[in-house]
Amino acid sequence: MKKIIPFLVVSILVLGTTLLWFMSSGFSVSGVEAWQFVIIILLVAIGFYVAFSRLRRVNRGEPVEDEFSKKILQKASSISYYVSLYLWVAMIFVNDRTDMDTEVLLGTGILGMAVIWVVLVVFFKVKGLKNG
Repeated sequence: MKKIIPFLVVSILVLGTTLLWFMSSGFSVSGVEAWQFVIIILLVAIGFYVAFSRLRRVNRGEPVEDEFSKKILQKASSISYYVSLYLWVAMIFVNDRTDMDTEVLLGTGILGMAVIWVVLVVFFKVKGLKNG
């Protein structure tokens, strides 16, 4: 149960601050910010899904995390770190060639890192890990 509460708390905090950001902007956002809002909502939905699936496992008496899921998270984290480095190089390249606001660019980079990690976790859950 202790591993479920942080997922719920973080998801609720992210959802709350995102709604606050959206309301403080007067419901008028640019195209990039609208995509950021959609991606944030999707990531929060994935967080709620993970929390409730872990809650179901606890109610069934199963372990919340097994060795395979820990290995998947470790592999996805290590690969997403390296891919994120290339993402930031691309963001610096984009920043030099556009007049995009710096805060929007930073937000896009952070969301890109989260999306890369989620995509890699899903990829390794579907594909599996090689033995070795």
